[in-house]
Amino acid sequence: MIRAYKFLLRPTTRQAVALGEMLRDHCSLYNGALQERRDAYRHISKTSIRYSDQSAQLKEIRAFDPERQGRWSFSSQQATLRRLDKAFQAFFRRVKAGEKPGYPRFKGVGHFDAVAFPKDGDGCRWDSTPHDPQTRVRLQSVGHVRVHQHRPVRGRVKTISIKRESKRWYVVLSCDDVSAEPLPSTGTVAGIDMGITHFLTTSDGAHVANPKFFDAAADELAYAQRHLATFPERTRQRTKKHRAAAQRVAKLYAKIRRQRLDFHHKTARALVRDHDVIAHERLNTAGMTKAPAPQPNPETSGAFLPNGAAAKAGLNRSILDAGWGQFLRILADKAESAGRLTIPVDARNTSRTCLECGHVAKENRVTQAKFQCTACGFTANADHVGATNVLRAGLVLCNVA
Repeated sequence: MIRAYKFLLRPTTRQAVALGEMLRDHCSLYNGALQERRDAYRHISKTSIRYSDQSAQLKEIRAFDPERQGRWSFSSQQATLRRLDKAFQAFFRRVKAGEKPGYPRFKGVGHFDAVAFPKDGDGCRWDSTPHDPQTRVRLQSVGHVRVHQHRPVRGRVKTISIKRESKRWYVVLSCDDVSAEPLPSTGTVAGIDMGITHFLTTSDGAHVANPKFFDAAADELAYAQRHLATFPERTRQRTKKHRAAAQRVAKLYAKIRRQRLDFHHKTARALVRDHDVIAHERLNTAGMTKAPAPQPNPETSGAFLPNGAAAKAGLNRSILDAGWGQFLRILADKAESAGRLTIPVDARNTSRTCLECGHVAKENRVTQAKFQCTACGFTANADHVGATNVLRAGLVLCNVA
């Protein structure tokens, strides 16, 4: 089993400056390689340059610029070139599939936030003892950086990445040969229904409240964004005050992201600990949060009819704030590690099907919270009905398999 571990770095002031220079120089390498590919295709009779061609030039680049490129790990620079190559492979795949191409873009220093080391010990070495306060990660041209290791690392460290989030630095370890840690059997099963009023409802009738982290920080975030917007276009990215205002907004978003991630981990852990089998809806979050298509007015050229875009925007914001997709991925990973079973089921009509008579109708869902069957009169909480139907469908799939 493969598992990733993410730990907070605690660099000194000098090390933090060196880490920033590392990202800057790898960003410069990425943009230079992208420019070379663009120029070759445009000016040299549509010539395509591949990863192997650019990787072969690294030795000359490092010798030409030893201060900026020569001091960093050769393998990490190769990983940066592979990152660009993957972006082009995805671009050509989308072109062939007839999708929106999305040509690879140049990266600003503030948006290039990670450097990968493909092999432990090649430019970056993980030196760890479980629960040792002196854990370090050794980085070439940076030094031994202190790590806040809050849990032991299992398996064999394969790749290491250094990542920046706002003003924080993290090390991400990818490990293989990680053994599962099965939990004792509980003999219970559960279905869950995802929602907005309640983050989720189980088939046992228990509700987990939706913390709505984005809404809680909305006022502070709006103030910070208004302050950022007061800077004229010509001064943006050029003054210390503007950079401080931008960092303030980024810091708030990072805090919301960490709060949401922590909530998802704890909620998923509780479900996995208490149930052997968990059935959940198979949700297409991208489709659910898609903006409604414009509706042209047939009577007036160039005019459009109301399409509920404003109301849909509020719903989309609530769905994205809940983070259903991230939660279900975490739930699946924790279940696999604990020897539990998760079963995704089709979400259609799960909240419209009567538990007593099986009647399916849109009118059964009277309100967001109330379910009342139009055929037999059965009444219950709509989310509880949905969770129970999800569990029933999951058990059917489990028995068939």
